[in-house]
Amino acid sequence: MVTKEDARHWVGFDLGGTKMLGKVFDSQFRSLSHDRAKTKGNEGVESGLLRITKTIHKMLDRADLKPKDIAGIGFGCPGPLDLERGIAHSAPNLSWENVPLKDHLEDEFGCPAVILNDVDAGVYGEYRFGVAAKSRVVVGVFPGTGIGGGCVYEGSIMRGATGSCMEIGHVQVAPEGPLCGCGQRGCLEAVASRLVIASRAAAAAYRGQAPYLLENSGTDLTKIRSKALADSIAAGDTAVENIVRDAARQIGRAVAGVVHLLGPDLVVLGGGLVEAMPKLFVTEVNESAKKRVLPALMKTFEVVPAKLGDDAGVMGAAAWAQHNVDTDAQEEA
Repeated sequence: MVTKEDARHWVGFDLGGTKMLGKVFDSQFRSLSHDRAKTKGNEGVESGLLRITKTIHKMLDRADLKPKDIAGIGFGCPGPLDLERGIAHSAPNLSWENVPLKDHLEDEFGCPAVILNDVDAGVYGEYRFGVAAKSRVVVGVFPGTGIGGGCVYEGSIMRGATGSCMEIGHVQVAPEGPLCGCGQRGCLEAVASRLVIASRAAAAAYRGQAPYLLENSGTDLTKIRSKALADSIAAGDTAVENIVRDAARQIGRAVAGVVHLLGPDLVVLGGGLVEAMPKLFVTEVNESAKKRVLPALMKTFEVVPAKLGDDAGVMGAAAWAQHNVDTDAQEEA
């Protein structure tokens, strides 16, 4: 017999600066359909919302579902968010300001929608379905163009009064260090993001210290992506390897501070850089963090690579929608 809970379906959506990815899941979080599209943030808010709406409708059609069949939508989004009202105040690489995402989705599809930080969605996905499934406290660090962080504490995403928290990319690790995009100096992002790594690697290539990278990617930062860096290291560009290892050690420095504050049993490293070089990142972050924590804490946490890849964000967003819908139902009962 199929129960009402078994018949529920969930939508997970991951909005990025260059692409958007959505999936429809059944009650057991098996994927029924998915769709990926370019974000085209330069086209403005109305165009962006229309593309999101069309993408979700397309997924529902492929899964032979109607909006009435959806129990909830989880939407992962970068940038400062008002989680209570479901508003994206601004989003990196998007021409957006104070966009009412929650209201738009609920009006269009007639079901509850929950908005969450994209890294929080990824960490929650790993907690529910991935490498962190049995953790009491899991911290996620995702280095990319910036460096995002998230924390799941006893089954719930840690957040502030109205917005997300765990802005680990803006923890100061190098006092009086390089200027960060946020305007402060010495933030983790300013010394360990992929953009910074690529910039330093390009300089090494220009100086003749990374011949493989110079020949295959040149000094154009848009071409020095995670795979290019990994290939460069594999080919023997030791200067690039040293740059990446130094960045990973800086991440470990910030992780040590988080361990003292939150006591996680698991630290999950994710994103394209880690996927391209998992052993390097896990080793360096782990060793750097454990050098800096209290002796009593050295064996209390493990550093591991994420497991779900791109699925982490959409699965986590959909599962967080389920969590919120079920929690609201229990409170009303």
